Amino acid sequence: MNNSLRILNKKLADWGLRSSGVLCLFFFLASWLLNAQVTASIDSTSIKIGAQITYSIEVKTDTTSLVVFPEGPSFSPLEMIESYKTDTLWQNDKYNLIKKYGLTQFDSGAYTIPPQKIIIGDKTYLTDSLKVEVRNILVDSTKQGLYDIKPIIEVEKPTSDWWKYLLYILLALGVVAGILYWFLWRKKPLTEEEQIALLPPYDRAKLALKKLEESTYLKQDEFKEYYSELTLIIRKYLDEKVYDHSLESTTDELINRLRLLKEANQIDLNQETIKNLESILKRADLVKFAKSKPDPALAELDRKTIDVEIDHVKEVLPEPSEEEKLLNEQYKEELKRKENRKKIVITIAVAAALIILTFVGFGLKYGFSYVKDTVLGNSSLELLEGNWVTSDYGVPPITISTPEVLKRMSPEQSKEAIEQAQMTMFGFGNLVEQLSIVVVTSKVKLEGDKKVDLKEVVEKNIKTWEDSGIQNIVVQNDQFVTPNGAEGLKTYGTADFPHGTSGDNKSKGNYVILAFNSNNVIQEVILSWKMDDVYANEMADRILNSVELIKPKE
Repeated sequence: MNNSLRILNKKLADWGLRSSGVLCLFFFLASWLLNAQVTASIDSTSIKIGAQITYSIEVKTDTTSLVVFPEGPSFSPLEMIESYKTDTLWQNDKYNLIKKYGLTQFDSGAYTIPPQKIIIGDKTYLTDSLKVEVRNILVDSTKQGLYDIKPIIEVEKPTSDWWKYLLYILLALGVVAGILYWFLWRKKPLTEEEQIALLPPYDRAKLALKKLEESTYLKQDEFKEYYSELTLIIRKYLDEKVYDHSLESTTDELINRLRLLKEANQIDLNQETIKNLESILKRADLVKFAKSKPDPALAELDRKTIDVEIDHVKEVLPEPSEEEKLLNEQYKEELKRKENRKKIVITIAVAAALIILTFVGFGLKYGFSYVKDTVLGNSSLELLEGNWVTSDYGVPPITISTPEVLKRMSPEQSKEAIEQAQMTMFGFGNLVEQLSIVVVTSKVKLEGDKKVDLKEVVEKNIKTWEDSGIQNIVVQNDQFVTPNGAEGLKTYGTADFPHGTSGDNKSKGNYVILAFNSNNVIQEVILSWKMDDVYANEMADRILNSVELIKPKE
């Protein structure tokens, strides 16, 4: 009986132990399954220097949870070279998110990728740390020769589209020049009236009489028009060759003037010619004003008489002297010069109008200051619209876009400062120019647990500025975050910077100092520019938005 009880108790005890083990295993698996929502992996645990590994984070959660993956320098000591888009797989009311990163390292050794923080909803999860070995690339010097470092060479800047704008301008100028030539400078074919006007007075009169003969005035009994044309022909000829008031004189006044000229021996007209002219002119007056209608044969005879009398007048006219010929030539040249001056004035006026209209048009579209600076030239505008350069400076590198390549500078350091910090500096411009850019990387020696205070670093820069003559420095501090997530201190404000070679004159300017630190490395980006330079303001914003840096190895 007692033995049976002991055996039963032992079995119950064994069953109890097994039950407890099962329960423990159940709770462990349940806990593991709950925490298995986040996993991390790499595609290779051993790479060559500079090669890329793919780091993957897989998250399984419901569709209502917000998931935030790590970004920026959280993978140090490895460097992130690319962050890929998140892949999403849907599974009923849950989804599976896979985020991949491209990582690399340029120093050989064994590295540990630290745990990465993933936020799911209001909870934070950490991945496991992963080890990576970075191997050296072996070089067989017996097969691969060793050479000196290549010298720096000048690289031509990429060509711009300036030739397109030049082509457009030349095309517009060609169109305007063609219009001016066609309508103004081109030697146009003369009209019939212009050709007649160029003829000598005698030839012009004879041609007019011939046209009158061919007219239909007499056939249509248009005597008034006929005699008006006839008297106009003779009066014009006399006006140009004998008496310069013949056109506005009455018949009696004109005949009296011809007789006076004869008596004064200025023109050797015979009495018959004067009498014939007087008879025809008076008959013409009767036709024009008294509506007289002579016989058509008489009208035809009057035309022939005028034709003959014009020849008689031409015969008695004295030959022009050399002086008169010279004056006539000078008069023609003067007329030609006046015509050319008129054309030049019109051309200049059209060109000026086009320039003004072009300036106003571009000014309304782009701004008058911008157009003026583009035409007349502005050093800041040329920098802003030039070919910018994106490059890395210092170790660890600061990536920044600048209008010109920053050149290495020799920082002025005392012996004590050299012992405390190893500094590299790159810059463009100086504090008295339109724009100054300086990038500084300093590796400092820290004692014990002492940490870098960025505000103290910036205050030393401000103190250095004050010692160099910069006055009225207004200081404001704020947090600054680069596009790739690096956080630092932004100090900015205004100051009176020295202007000119003497430094006595001051000009108002803006400045920004970006300061970052990681362990014993201090990285700074220092900008200063003139306040009244709108293009420098744009350049400063573009430079600040381009700053990126990679956290150095721990």
